Amino acid sequence: MTRKPVVATIPNGGYLQGTVKGSLPSPGGKEPPGQETVMLKKKITLLRGISFIIGTIIGSGIFISPKGVLQNTGSVGLSLIVWTACGVLSLFGAMSYAELGTSIKKSGGHYTYILEIYGPLPAFVRVWVELLIIRPAGTAVISLAFGHYFLEPFFIHCEIPKLAIQLITAVGLTAVMVLNSTSVSWSARIQIFLTFCKLIAILIIVVPGVMQLIKGQTQHFKDAFSGSDASIMGLPLAFYYGMYAYAGWFYLNFVTEEVENPERNIPLAIGISMAIVTIGYVLMNVAYFTTISAEELLLSNAVAVTFAERLLGNFSLAVPICVALTCFGSMNGGVFAASRLFYVASREGHLPEILSMIHVRKHTPLPAVFVLYPLTMVMLFSGDLYSLLNFLSFARWFFIGLAVAGLIYLRYKRPDMHRPFKVPLFIPALFSFTCFFMVALSLYSDPFSTGIGFILTLTGVPAYYLFVIWDKKPKWFRRLSGRITRTLQIILEVVPEEDCHKL
Repeated sequence: MTRKPVVATIPNGGYLQGTVKGSLPSPGGKEPPGQETVMLKKKITLLRGISFIIGTIIGSGIFISPKGVLQNTGSVGLSLIVWTACGVLSLFGAMSYAELGTSIKKSGGHYTYILEIYGPLPAFVRVWVELLIIRPAGTAVISLAFGHYFLEPFFIHCEIPKLAIQLITAVGLTAVMVLNSTSVSWSARIQIFLTFCKLIAILIIVVPGVMQLIKGQTQHFKDAFSGSDASIMGLPLAFYYGMYAYAGWFYLNFVTEEVENPERNIPLAIGISMAIVTIGYVLMNVAYFTTISAEELLLSNAVAVTFAERLLGNFSLAVPICVALTCFGSMNGGVFAASRLFYVASREGHLPEILSMIHVRKHTPLPAVFVLYPLTMVMLFSGDLYSLLNFLSFARWFFIGLAVAGLIYLRYKRPDMHRPFKVPLFIPALFSFTCFFMVALSLYSDPFSTGIGFILTLTGVPAYYLFVIWDKKPKWFRRLSGRITRTLQIILEVVPEEDCHKL
């Protein structure tokens, strides 16, 4: 089967895709002559790339995940080893993605690489679970963390009302959506600012921790491996928590077509970012244990806040504010990247055509940005999001492992492929093996949640044949979809990107 983009038919028998050049369709069906080329611009410089990766990785994970890692390892020493190992593994995965990103110079990240290597069905399944559950649920979780930490200084002596958190979260999420729909440049500038805020937040934890070490506060590191629980049940969950905190290193590959000089800037941005994040994360965990015992850390719901209250006094109020800013930065980076994934999937005919259109003046993929908004809002005010993420965390790592394994396949299948950046083969081999090993162990240690995630992922197979392959849809359905696409195009002021397949 050959890939063929799905094209929505409009009532007068023409086609929307590829016929409009920088101008909106007129209500009467006639297209005015094009005025300018409408396309996504290359506005991601090296600095913006670094801030984009760091700003997306550092979210609530490092302030929440230490508890999960310690709980599933059982000792301070083993938890620090897991944090270091997760950083090295994430670096291996990031460098593998740097090779993929400089060899396949298309936006879309996992989706694009799976599409190019394995074909349309696995790629559709990947974007299916990403659009319907993983991305909305993930965005809702990080948004709720933003709302909680934003309100923390105002509710010092009492519990924060759940409705207040949800309302502030909704405001923050709306601001992120508007920002990403309005300007790529401003989104990038704000991401740079928030990245500096994140690094300051890390320094607020690390510097007092180093001072504690200098003072000899090492009692919690004695017998560091006492109580270690390196069981087959605990370690995969510990790695899941650690890898969750590092997640985000792959997002620059979602916007490859918008990166200036990608052959140089993608590997550099990834290498610099991962070095900074790994060192910062390990030092933060060391800092926590200079003041908080393992038992006390397990009782804390917000490790960074507990640490600040113990050591920083009144200045501890700055920590939840910094954490809220880090969460906002992760929201911004995640929405920016995911919108490009949906944009590329639409361009390939795997999602509705409207998602591959660009705003005529702002040059942003406005529909692809806002498609997340209603889904995320529904999840924001719904049930247990964390269980939902557990259901599908295996899917994320399975498909990432699949994409990295595809790098090895390409080395042998297409040896003459232009590769400006190459990694030793043991790096993608080790990383992909680790991903598949974690997935397999999660099936053993938590078969219920993983099984549900597996079933939800498989729903993408019938959806693929229903929405993509089946081209004999009723005339009334094609006519209705064409009218909806045309109406949304006029309301949102968007048109198809001209020469969208040229790099």
